[in-house]
Amino acid sequence: MSDSPGTPATGPAGAAPDDGPARDFGADPDLGSEPAGRELLPTATPARTRAAVRELVRPRRGLAVAGFATMVVATGVGLLVQPLLGRIVDIVADHRPPGDITLPVVLLVLVALAQGATTALGLSLVSRLGETVLARLRERFVEKALRLPLEQVERAGAGDLTARVTRDVSVVGEAVRDALPELARSLLAIALTLAAMAALDWRFFLAALIAVPVQASTARWYVRNSVPLYARQRIATGSQQQQLLDTIAGAGTVRAFRLEEEHTGRVTRRSSAAVELTLRGVRLVLDFYNRLHIAEYAGLAAVLVTGFLLVRGGSVSIGTATAAALYFHSLFTPVNAALVLLDDAQSATAALARLVGVADQPSPEPEKPEPEKPEAEKSEAEKRAHAPRPRTAAEAEAKAGGTVTVTGIHHAYEPGRPVLHDVDLTLRAGERVALVGPSGAGKTTLAKLIAGVHRPTAGSVRVTTNGAGESGAGVPVALVTQETHVFAGPLADDLRLARADATDAELRTALTAVSALDWVEALPEGLDTVVGEGGHRLTSAQVQQLALARLVLADPPVAVLDEATAEAGSTGARLLEQAADRAVDGRTALVVAHRLTQAATADRIVVMDGGRIVESGTHDELCAAAGVYASLWQAWSGTRTTADRPPTHHRPDTTTLKDH
Repeated sequence: MSDSPGTPATGPAGAAPDDGPARDFGADPDLGSEPAGRELLPTATPARTRAAVRELVRPRRGLAVAGFATMVVATGVGLLVQPLLGRIVDIVADHRPPGDITLPVVLLVLVALAQGATTALGLSLVSRLGETVLARLRERFVEKALRLPLEQVERAGAGDLTARVTRDVSVVGEAVRDALPELARSLLAIALTLAAMAALDWRFFLAALIAVPVQASTARWYVRNSVPLYARQRIATGSQQQQLLDTIAGAGTVRAFRLEEEHTGRVTRRSSAAVELTLRGVRLVLDFYNRLHIAEYAGLAAVLVTGFLLVRGGSVSIGTATAAALYFHSLFTPVNAALVLLDDAQSATAALARLVGVADQPSPEPEKPEPEKPEAEKSEAEKRAHAPRPRTAAEAEAKAGGTVTVTGIHHAYEPGRPVLHDVDLTLRAGERVALVGPSGAGKTTLAKLIAGVHRPTAGSVRVTTNGAGESGAGVPVALVTQETHVFAGPLADDLRLARADATDAELRTALTAVSALDWVEALPEGLDTVVGEGGHRLTSAQVQQLALARLVLADPPVAVLDEATAEAGSTGARLLEQAADRAVDGRTALVVAHRLTQAATADRIVVMDGGRIVESGTHDELCAAAGVYASLWQAWSGTRTTADRPPTHHRPDTTTLKDH
């Protein structure tokens, strides 16, 4: 249940409407290339990704400084090990008494304890920083992902968004927990160890630098090859997930048309593409290690030769040369770790750029309403579409809903395939309007445009309440569809999605309004009963009642019900219709009517056909006009002699508009 325009209230907005685009399975992509017919969600540039990280870290600069300073202290303390070992070598080489070794050994123990304590503290601070930043990034990602225009998600395919929510978040999370602290420690160890070698003798420092060109060229080679490879791997993984989702979602159609082999082949090809890119990554890493081994051998040989020459010349002691060799040998682990972590870093950077690309998406801006035509310039069809049923002063005062003005709406899911054509409609405050018409007429599309789920290709939708405020200024429009969802957890928490601060008494009041309190209190733990996946199973009618209860709790001025009672069987139809009537009482409502009993009791009926409004009026007026609605009502009623009777006298239970 949403409290803002453009967000579905109680069910997924991504389901294809009755008049929406057909699912396009698309062509098979090349390895890691963008799938044919798909326009993937944006990926941030490297510069923007770095800027986004800085923005996230800036509020936590104190924690970052504390973590960095602690890691410096830990690394500096650890660098005392090599000189102490060199001191022991000199004591032995000079044939000093065994007791002289006691102090260096004690100092080694103290260094080990101090380094362990400071390293643990530093890593915990760095990990805390990373987890905090990642949590904020996830929040921004989810916030923006939930507000992405539905057309954009449909063009990209659900697989792209799913891959970012699952795999990319997981990769970045693992990097933050493991790679980031280790990389920070490794880089500090490299820098301070080289400084310590220079402090022993500058010639040791120069000897150690022999390995740097090989390591630097290896790093550049790896980055140059890994960045595009990992980016293509991410796309291939998203394409694989999209194909799986498409095949599973269309399983019934696939079986009906005997397309099992074709779709199995598509899944196999896209899976093979992802596996091939993974194997390329493995070969790249193996070559990377081979090059690093060459650098290690060359650098250590240079330091040992330099130490030998300096000791022979009397410039340094054997212990100093030993300390220098140990320093360089100790670089193997941090250097290799830092370079190897480039693998995780590149993978995480590619995933991070995909997350930032979505998190940076601007919130949809409300369209400026077009000026309403003067009454004298309106066509007769426009006047009929906007004409409300006359209301008494008492009725007008009792109603506090918003006013919805639809002006010149055109909409197409795909270019060149329009669904709506020049639709004009006004819903007055507190008015209940039923939207009817044959399947594919454009009813669901119009309903979702008014709810803000879609943005029209042309024209405007304006929502005002009491003459103030527009759809982009916080006036909520709630959408309830026939495809509702019950989240796993206590039933009370599911209801509080509509209003987090609702008390138990308010929850019961909302449930009473939709005739659901009796069965809720009969549950094992009442409002605390766990429902959803793994919990107490609810019937489709009960799920729909919860959706309507969320509508009551959110209390929006405007409610859009898109066949919200269609999931109930004939036995529950009247119950849900009555619950829906009470849920929208006191607010402006657009009801996409599944059963014409809902339409007959509405203030006004709007009939759509072929993406246009063809009739508008009360039940009696439209029946007397002998037009499209009259034909639908006759088909619904099953007899022409009683076609114009009010629904209270004739309520067939088993036949629905869709049946005809």
